[in-house]
Amino acid sequence: MSAITLLDGGMGQELIKRSTQPPHPMWSAKVLLDEPEIVQAVHADYIAAGARVITLNTYSTTPERLARDGQSDQFRPLQARAIKLAQAAVAASGRDVRSAGCLPPLYASYRPELAPDFDTNLALYRQIVAVEKDHVDLFQCETLSSIAEATAACTAGVESGLPVWVSLSISDDTPETLRSGEPLPDALAALDGLGASAILLNCSTPEAITAALPALVAAGLPFGAYANGFTGVTALKPGGTVDVLHARTDLGPVAYAEFALGWVDMGATIIGGCCETTPAHIAELAGALRRAGHTIV
Repeated sequence: MSAITLLDGGMGQELIKRSTQPPHPMWSAKVLLDEPEIVQAVHADYIAAGARVITLNTYSTTPERLARDGQSDQFRPLQARAIKLAQAAVAASGRDVRSAGCLPPLYASYRPELAPDFDTNLALYRQIVAVEKDHVDLFQCETLSSIAEATAACTAGVESGLPVWVSLSISDDTPETLRSGEPLPDALAALDGLGASAILLNCSTPEAITAALPALVAAGLPFGAYANGFTGVTALKPGGTVDVLHARTDLGPVAYAEFALGWVDMGATIIGGCCETTPAHIAELAGALRRAGHTIV
């Protein structure tokens, strides 16, 4: 049996469910300002469910997104608040839990054609790394949909001296490619030698991830996956709100755990959940792993 690192689940959608406010284009940033207590509560619930790595709630607090919203001066305060809330949740749990810094798409999810070039990406990712690196245990580069995004985020993360996991988002219809249309093997080749500690697939359908994982097996690094539960993502536009996306009705905790256990059977050692997965999904996954004889580390 395997030693499995269990991640948390979706943060943004879970915050929307608990918030008293309507969705906003800068969702994770706005909730940090207005309702920080629910951010800490979501972290705590994922830890209680069995997660052993939680990711900072800084997905939309990138320099470029904040500048677009006229809030560039909020970059450091929002980062600091997210760090404090994650630390508080871990401390209150009394459990051995790691925190991951977040290196997300800088401009918009699923729209790699709008991202800056490699050099601009790298400079912006370095800004995020500089404020997070002394407060996290590793960096999670996540939902990256192009080679330029992935290699820049990985390079900046590795410069911190911390472990770096790179999570790629693949096309739901053609899982052999990133959302940019670039072949997944080309992305893995571009990342080879940059110093990533693990490669993952995330924020794609579980079916697409299952189809694409053999490419990660062949890459030779530790690998993993955490899927979303959306019916599709094409309706989300830059600056739009996630209420235009809809959750699947066939991907409850038990069904999701079946997919994830299949990834473990393929050799994945890092698993969790992305958008529209909940603490209940992580709790079911933790139980399923243990019933199958795996150890959560």
